[in-house]
Amino acid sequence: MTVVPRQESPFSLSAFLISDGPAGFLLSWVAGFVDTSAFIILFGIFTAHVTGNIALAGSSFVAADEGTTITRLLMLPTFMLTVALTSLLARYARRKDWSVFAVLLTAEAIALVIFLIIGTSLSPALLLDVQEEYILPIGMAGVVAMAIQNALMKEAKGVFKSYIPTTVMTGNTTQLTIDLVQFLSAKLSRNPSESVKLEAEEALERMSRFVPVIAGFALGGFAAAFFVLLSESWWSLVFPLLVISTLAIAAYVEHEPAPSLDVHS
Repeated sequence: MTVVPRQESPFSLSAFLISDGPAGFLLSWVAGFVDTSAFIILFGIFTAHVTGNIALAGSSFVAADEGTTITRLLMLPTFMLTVALTSLLARYARRKDWSVFAVLLTAEAIALVIFLIIGTSLSPALLLDVQEEYILPIGMAGVVAMAIQNALMKEAKGVFKSYIPTTVMTGNTTQLTIDLVQFLSAKLSRNPSESVKLEAEEALERMSRFVPVIAGFALGGFAAAFFVLLSESWWSLVFPLLVISTLAIAAYVEHEPAPSLDVHS
């Protein structure tokens, strides 16, 4: 009997880019870059870690800075409305059998373009006169882009093994620390049971998914600080835009529509 050797599937760059690890790293890098850029240029506005604006609004309120307080508080309803609209878009894409991941990435890319345009248009005036009427539209545009990414992580089911936030690292760092303790406790135990060994393996697997996301966010923040201080403009936002656009193209390439049913067969 002739044994036919199994042919390994060729490497696909698009499939690699939208796989769990690379996509998580790149998305968190984008969030870190956008959040840090906006925080520096907009004098303390969070676009990804949007709930942080509540604390900043509190400090502005105590300082009797009414305009800054309102600006920061408006970021939350902007975020919520965008998440709601993104969820509706995801539902529509599923009904049409489109790639939800690709559609939402495209929406985020468009939002980043708008963020870039508004930022570059208003930042010269902002540098001359720091007023909330300039900060508000730029900040809201950034929040819209990051709100889409927040919803994307929930709505793009089937792309990621499990839900891992890519815009806020507090929960991720907490889980990573718990898993690290669990893994080290099992390894340092003299006679670990089978259940303890299994828990250690599960903890190690989770850490392998959380570490790239946390590292990506940190590296994105450092990159933003470097480029913003270097260029002193919004043009550095071209980098996250390129990353999101590349991921969107890869998601479109890898999408396989469900086979249509032939009612006449």
